Amino acid sequence: MQAAARLNSPKLRILIVEDEPSVAMTMRFLLGLAGCEAEIAATKAKAIQMAQSGSFHLITLDINLQGANGYEVCRELKENPRLRDTPIVFVSGNCCLEDQQRGLDVGAVDYITKPFETFEFAPRLLSHIKSSRALDVPDEIADADAEGFCNSTQGNQ
Repeated sequence: MQAAARLNSPKLRILIVEDEPSVAMTMRFLLGLAGCEAEIAATKAKAIQMAQSGSFHLITLDINLQGANGYEVCRELKENPRLRDTPIVFVSGNCCLEDQQRGLDVGAVDYITKPFETFEFAPRLLSHIKSSRALDVPDEIADADAEGFCNSTQGNQ
């Protein structure tokens, strides 16, 4: 019964800001397995435009975008009153503690380093959506199928 209800409920929408196509597609695939709808922006301009025009439950953001700095993108998104409460998670190959702290300082809720653990990626993002009460996410959307995600990825090891 829960699975049927999930099929009819709206999906969580996640904006992936990543300029490396293979990484972006992997992230989109993993989020799709978790029942999410993910869209990709490869540039700062596209990310800002999509974030402002779409209704995303979470945004992932790389630090090193071509011609842009992810910290600046995060700061700009957080200055927009409409986007202020949207959780932003940095997903970056920069793994030093200073980078991670700077990401949190500009408004991100988490920092995931690349390469990331396949089994951990979507559930970790979903936990930020579920804990974000400012978004007024209905329970049937917030309770994404993390268990189903884990079961579906076990065959892909």
